[in-house]
Amino acid sequence: MSRKMLIDGEQCHQAEAEEHYDFDLFVIGAGSGGVRASRFSASHGAKVGICELPFDPISSEVVGGIGGTCVIRGCVPKKILVYGASFGPELQDARSFGWDVNEKVDFDWKKLLQKKTDEIVRLNGIYKRLLTNSGVKMYEGEGKIVGPHEVEVTQLDGTKICYSAKHILIATGSRAVIPDIPGKEFGITSDEALSLEELPKRVVVLGGGYIAVEFASIWNGMGAKVDLCFRRELPLRGFDDEMRAVVARNLEARGINMHPRTNLTELIKTENGIKVITDHGEELLADAVLFATGRAPNSKRLNLNAVGVEVDKHGAVKVDEYSRTTVPSIWAIGDVTNRMNLTPVALMEGSYFANTVFGGEPTKPDYNFVPYAVFCIPPLSVVGQSEEEAVEKAKGDILVYTSSFNPMKNTISGRQEKTVMKLVVDGDTQKVLGASMCGPDAPEIMQGIAVALKCGATKKQFDSTVGIHPSAAEEFVTMRSITRRIEAGSKLKTNL
Repeated sequence: MSRKMLIDGEQCHQAEAEEHYDFDLFVIGAGSGGVRASRFSASHGAKVGICELPFDPISSEVVGGIGGTCVIRGCVPKKILVYGASFGPELQDARSFGWDVNEKVDFDWKKLLQKKTDEIVRLNGIYKRLLTNSGVKMYEGEGKIVGPHEVEVTQLDGTKICYSAKHILIATGSRAVIPDIPGKEFGITSDEALSLEELPKRVVVLGGGYIAVEFASIWNGMGAKVDLCFRRELPLRGFDDEMRAVVARNLEARGINMHPRTNLTELIKTENGIKVITDHGEELLADAVLFATGRAPNSKRLNLNAVGVEVDKHGAVKVDEYSRTTVPSIWAIGDVTNRMNLTPVALMEGSYFANTVFGGEPTKPDYNFVPYAVFCIPPLSVVGQSEEEAVEKAKGDILVYTSSFNPMKNTISGRQEKTVMKLVVDGDTQKVLGASMCGPDAPEIMQGIAVALKCGATKKQFDSTVGIHPSAAEEFVTMRSITRRIEAGSKLKTNL
């Protein structure tokens, strides 16, 4: 065996022959992508080892947990809080449907927080069992690559053990970025936001992406005063501009104070809370300040430069179309590669890695028509090209179909909040290039639309499909009139 105990920084010795490898595959990082790649590789007959940091809801360089960001401090706990935040407005609307909700309804943040923690602990256990049942050997500790076939694992007690593997897979994900401003130590990231002991009554959120608008909606739904500061005219840069404007209107209509083209310059701790200074000289007071200013690939402590694995200026691991790095025996998937940073995409990349390396079926990840969802309240979901992307890439005319309507539920509750849907169509082929929806159940509806677009559906096929009535989803198959035609060679003007 080539495995060696390391004391006082002693280096690993690379295995001299393939038959001496401890594993066919060793994975660093047991998030969604790493776990999927490990299990699928083991199902192909590979001997697999995986290492992950000890479990903790709030990540750092020394704690993490099997299940990774999505399960422990991302998608799952966030969605639980979104559900919790949705009940407040629902209770208000219920009065119009005959429910007698006259007495004050209290919200117990700590009860929801405990339920959330119970669920991520349960899922952490499920992920461990999935690995064990697949025959994957788990190690708790920090992994570092010290050779093309060597991983050093530092255990909790400081002991270092080296394992050799024919292939190494990096699946360490990403970490939240904290802006370098005075008083930054008084701010929090999404990790801490999901585990606050007390529900803040006043919140300032810096950022305009997924995390920013989702947490703004969560805290607003739970009764907090929320100020959302973002650098551009509209939140959600990179999404369809028309849909971004819809989200912004909805956030504002629900009581969130919007601060476009605004950055934070300083946080000051006071007896009355955190004083937040903006670049316009405005002063806001908050109990919590959330930095939702992006995430960076979690690659700094992997020793990649020393072994020849190239990274870009952001620290993302460079890979080819099969997820292989610049070192042939080392591969990388998920957010650490900064390709398309979504959990289902990491799962796809993990599956295709296993097929390529151990399944005898080289498979490239396919990033076409990957659906997205932003779980603000109400949610936004999209698949395919935005109007701006379609116009930029088009060789012919682009046809845009839109529908804006008051959902049936709102006609009774009186809530003034429209659902907006959109189809972007190639004028020559009539293929639907992109679809968007902002409104209740948008992610559930868009998953089905994604299948249609993946299959190359045309507008005629949408039109010939019978709708489900009464439903919001039926609007996607009843949009007959062209809202606008963008002629070939035209450019949409945007500075948003």
